[in-house]
Amino acid sequence: MRARVARSLRVAMWAVLPGELALVVCLVAGVRIPGAVLLAAEALVVGMLALEAYVMRPLYAARRRAGDTRREAGLAVVRAAVPVALRRLIVHEFRALHSLGLWSARRHHRNPEGARPFSYTEPQTGIMWAFLFVSVVETVVLALVIPWPLVHAIVLVVDVYGIVIVLALHAAAVTRPHLVEADGSLRLRYGALFDLRVPADAIASARVERRFPDGGLVRVDEDGTLDLAVGSQTTVTVELTGPVEFVRPLGRRGSARTLRFHADDPRAAVTALAAPRRAAPPAPTPEGVAPPAPTPEGVAPPAPTPEGAAPAPAPRLKAPSRSLTPERTAPSSPPAPPA
Repeated sequence: MRARVARSLRVAMWAVLPGELALVVCLVAGVRIPGAVLLAAEALVVGMLALEAYVMRPLYAARRRAGDTRREAGLAVVRAAVPVALRRLIVHEFRALHSLGLWSARRHHRNPEGARPFSYTEPQTGIMWAFLFVSVVETVVLALVIPWPLVHAIVLVVDVYGIVIVLALHAAAVTRPHLVEADGSLRLRYGALFDLRVPADAIASARVERRFPDGGLVRVDEDGTLDLAVGSQTTVTVELTGPVEFVRPLGRRGSARTLRFHADDPRAAVTALAAPRRAAPPAPTPEGVAPPAPTPEGVAPPAPTPEGAAPAPAPRLKAPSRSLTPERTAPSSPPAPPA
């Protein structure tokens, strides 16, 4: 019963909150709304809050009885009441604003020691700056056109916040690059919206391959290929030894066996991914057995000795022959001319 009420609450939240926001905008703009409509809207909001209290209070009490702290119980209640997509959007927004501070300080977000960062913002930088310019022009025009002071103030705040969000989204992409860590593992990111870690032993191969996939930011084919496109293009393809799990920006889960992503310097990224495999250590020698000595050039290695037989003596090396320089003699005097 309570599960059905919780699902109804989620539907009501998506329907009532936008309607309440539209009602507030109409009131601020001076639109006359009948009293019956206002009364019905307020009654709907109060009813939704009452339903939330009916569902969430027993859940909070049950979590507390189970031993959770107040914070853990409160988070459990929020997860049950607020849709996962809305929660992730709010978290992404706060992370983007935090990235704006990191970008101002010229810092990256949690780059481990020995990790190599690879940027991916080149295809979208021009688009982001153009969008920012259009947003600034729109803010100025609306500030000059709207005559009502209160509406002018509200629109100005919304427009300025939109400009800040555009900057924050670009800052999140700059401060959160792709990473190839010291152990060869790969971390794919797109700002604060996407984060995927791939262990080193799960990477089979990597190559430079420019492709232009259709669709949005994160796209998965039926064959298990994940496209993380920037500017509708990818430049690196990574084949995996098995499927890896990932979470989409709005909370849906998926798996992929092949990863395609964009890097501004794809050749350097592929070289960094292949370096740990090229530098793999040789096979360990059994304990107590010395490694074989190198065989001199020109001498065949000794044949294996049968079990129980005495080892054959080591071949005796011949001393290299020295080329003797012939003794030089003084040239004889030329013969006398004929008489």
